[in-house]
Formats: sequence, C-alpha cells, structure tokens
Amino acid sequence: MIYETRRDRLATRATFAKRQPAHTAVCAGLVSGSLAIGGLGYHGFISLPWLEALLNALMMMGDMGPVDALHTTAGKLFAPAYAPYWGLVLLVAAGVLFAPLPHRRLHRFHLTTEHDSR
Repeated sequence: MIYETRRDRLATRATFAKRQPAHTAVCAGLVSGSLAIGGLGYHGFISLPWLEALLNALMMMGDMGPVDALHTTAGKLFAPAYAPYWGLVLLVAAGVLFAPLPHRRLHRFHLTTEHDSR
C-alpha cells in the first residue's frame, strides 16, 4: 500500500480502484485476528466452549458486552482489557479502510495549490 508522494502525479482511477481491495483485506485480517484473540481469551481464561467464546468476543466487538458471567479472576481481567483493545482495533481498521479517499483528495488539493502558486 504505497501511495504517491507529494511530488508525484495523481494516480489514475484504475490505480486508485486497485488500492481498495488491499485495504479491505488488511481490515479483514485485523478484525479476524482480533476476533480470534477474543475467542481464544474467552475460551482459555473463562473456560467457555468455543461457540460461546466466539459469541462473547463478537458481542464485545459489537459493543454489547459479554453474554456469559465472568467467574474467574483471569476472565475478569481479560474482558476489560479486550474491550478497549477492540475499540482501538475498530478505529485503526476504519482508518485503514478509508485512507485512500482522503489521501487522493489531499493529493489533488496539493497538486492544485502547487500549480496555482507557480
């Protein structure tokens, strides 16, 4: 995911369109990896069956909170650590997913202002 620099010409629409699948794949990997971490954490620390562990991780990702009660100390430490982690992952994933559009607009703006100032 290499972008053109400030001195480069504006990327063609075809080049721009090819960037989005790469960004989407990075986001999918980030979200899937975070879901796996949550499922492993709920399964390992709280001893939930795999399906319930995945459900709890998904509910945390959906900002609904855990479904099952937390009975272990490790689970009570994991759940509050996983919640802000997921919030950060959500912000990073949104940034990665939507980065090509503001980059293109800012690049076009800089090309216009540099051309006007000459």
